[in-house]
Amino acid sequence: MKKTLNVLSAGVLICSVALASSLTAETPTRGGTLIATLNSNVRNLNSAVQSGTVTGFPGAQLFASPLRYDENWTPQPYLAESWNVSEDGLTVTLNLVKNATFHDGHPITSSDVAFSVKVIQENHPFKSMFAPVASVDTPDEHTAVLNLSQPHPALMLAMSGQLMSIIPEHIYGDGQNPKTHPRNNKDVIGSGPFKLVEFKNGEHVIVERYDDFFLEGRPYLDRIVMRIITDPSARAIALENGEVHMSGFESQARIINRLKKVDHLITTSEGYGAIGPLDWLAMNTTKGPTADVRVRQAIAYAVDKNFILKAIMQGTAIEASTGIHPDSPFYTSDVETYPLDLDKANALLDEAGFAKDGDGTRFGLTIDFGWPALKPHSEYVKAALRKVGIDVTVRASADFPTWAKRMGDMDFDLSWDTVFNWGDPVIGVHRTYLSSNIAKGVWSNTQGYANARVDEILAAAGRENDPAKRKALYAEVQQLIANELPLYVTNALPYHTVYSNKIGNPPLGIWATSSPLDRTYLKQ
Repeated sequence: MKKTLNVLSAGVLICSVALASSLTAETPTRGGTLIATLNSNVRNLNSAVQSGTVTGFPGAQLFASPLRYDENWTPQPYLAESWNVSEDGLTVTLNLVKNATFHDGHPITSSDVAFSVKVIQENHPFKSMFAPVASVDTPDEHTAVLNLSQPHPALMLAMSGQLMSIIPEHIYGDGQNPKTHPRNNKDVIGSGPFKLVEFKNGEHVIVERYDDFFLEGRPYLDRIVMRIITDPSARAIALENGEVHMSGFESQARIINRLKKVDHLITTSEGYGAIGPLDWLAMNTTKGPTADVRVRQAIAYAVDKNFILKAIMQGTAIEASTGIHPDSPFYTSDVETYPLDLDKANALLDEAGFAKDGDGTRFGLTIDFGWPALKPHSEYVKAALRKVGIDVTVRASADFPTWAKRMGDMDFDLSWDTVFNWGDPVIGVHRTYLSSNIAKGVWSNTQGYANARVDEILAAAGRENDPAKRKALYAEVQQLIANELPLYVTNALPYHTVYSNKIGNPPLGIWATSSPLDRTYLKQ
């Protein structure tokens, strides 16, 4: 017996009705060109082989995914008009829409779904997304059955946003490497609401409506011009003077607060729950003073989170206490916290055996930072830890690869970083804490953290299909990690979408601009 996921509960039905009501509250206008921004250069338009938000924006327009999600984290039909999960959780059946075609008119079939899964498994950096998918059966052209080696609840989110782009087998199945395929950036044949017009790196990505898109009457926009503007101040000026209608993933506090004051602009942090960006202070648990949990706790007590939120982030960021983003349904704030307390910090350092010398110094540490925006955080930590006798040297990296190598090699004491959850904890959270993932490159378990109980709980949570049971498992993990502090989470990165009041239905679901903009329109 199988259950259809989108009718599992009245709650899901209510959410779907609410979404439909909100979308039809105002009659969309068809036509027009949306001018948006990309905040950095684009390496690859094919999001089946490339992660990252700068790929996600064009990728979600060019390629469709089986599912999409509303703002309540409820799956909605997209390329799959319905889906079923077996009671044992080991098969997921996708029933594809019957009228979907690629941009060259070739029908989208279950064979393309099976091919896309294989390409993603072999080439996408997030290996955990589809790791349990053992095979994909294609009993007919519009039915794809994903066979799993174990229950894998993360699969549902992995089939949405930019994470599961359905790419054409008749293009990419020619034996060339999908990562470097010439059709990734030129003459792209996609499955999404918009088709590629032109990609000039350093300048723009231009897409236009695909008239034979499988959702009748959509997309509403004629074109989207994504201008590549890497300078935040230049983006702000373009938004202020109306040159640009929308910019996503804005994170500089000064720019955000400036744009909040512009009458014709709306500046909001809504829509980044599945991206799940967090700022944290990573601590090497394998060597030196930070190998002692008391030292890590002392550092947390000496760092004033309120100063970071108010002075450095200027009120644009929300507090976070764990490695799961506060917008996630799996987040809990019921964990050990570390309000500023220099007496506790000093007592813990004394207890750990690090006495002060004649000039009041206990020991020295280095602190790195992964992004220029985190340099102020590092300078602040240097000053804050000086108050408890820790001499911190801020160590800048020549470039991103230098910093990434230091992290991957665990050649650091402390480091500020921004890391994404990517929807489900299995995709973007487990990698930070699993002992099997220690020192596997940047954004792995570079803290060297090892706790057998955490490994056990994460394994169970990754197989548990009951949302309430999963939430309880992740609550326990968050509590353990908050006590042992392989890293100290301070806040969610304040990503904001800034858009003109001329835009209807902007992308404010959980995937931000990594969502298809087929329902977005320009008001008359």
